Amino acid sequence: MIEELLPDSVVTVAAYGEEDASPADLYPEEAAVVAQAVDKRRREFAAVRSCARRAMEKLGVPPQPLLPGERGAPRWPDGLTGSMTHCDGYCAAALVRAEDLASLGIDAEPDERLPDGVLPAVSLPGEAQRIDRLAGERPEIRWDRLLFSAKESVYKAWFPLTGKWLDFTEADIDLRPGGTFTATLLVPGPLVRGRRLDVFEGRWTAGRGLVATAVTVPHA
Repeated sequence: MIEELLPDSVVTVAAYGEEDASPADLYPEEAAVVAQAVDKRRREFAAVRSCARRAMEKLGVPPQPLLPGERGAPRWPDGLTGSMTHCDGYCAAALVRAEDLASLGIDAEPDERLPDGVLPAVSLPGEAQRIDRLAGERPEIRWDRLLFSAKESVYKAWFPLTGKWLDFTEADIDLRPGGTFTATLLVPGPLVRGRRLDVFEGRWTAGRGLVATAVTVPHA
């Protein structure tokens, strides 16, 4: 699913179920990160890193440990940028050479309504109004979950460029029925090669029991 949302320069590897999810495949320093975690967390951690290492191989980069850095963001090898996501039954990693994109973010979520109380906590009033309108037009789409996923993808693309937290209410997401969205940043955007970015562009899809979003940030 994620690969449908990204340009050809991005290499994506995904796994459904618990494929390639053995914690025994982790590097020792990775295993230490999740040594005290429950088995489900350890398997998710291993599965998404297996995807990332296969993506590295496709880019000609030797497989290596992927340790979480600040705020849990993965520390990618020099010359690469990327994003990872996992939820029940699915995980994916997307990698690109840093010369081709400034940043990217991906997210996948179960195709289910958000739990009660979550949408008001993560949405702006204008976003909530647009979600209500979209739900009336296309009720088969979980627009509330898509909004949440889009916010996650925006944050994952934002953080490598800024090293700063971005609150759910600091980006205004405008989802479009055709499979695209924009995120208007309500705080000063990142500088990319001297140009300040105030809007991120993204794409979304739904199917196979999932909703997925992706944001790419070009250099130009």
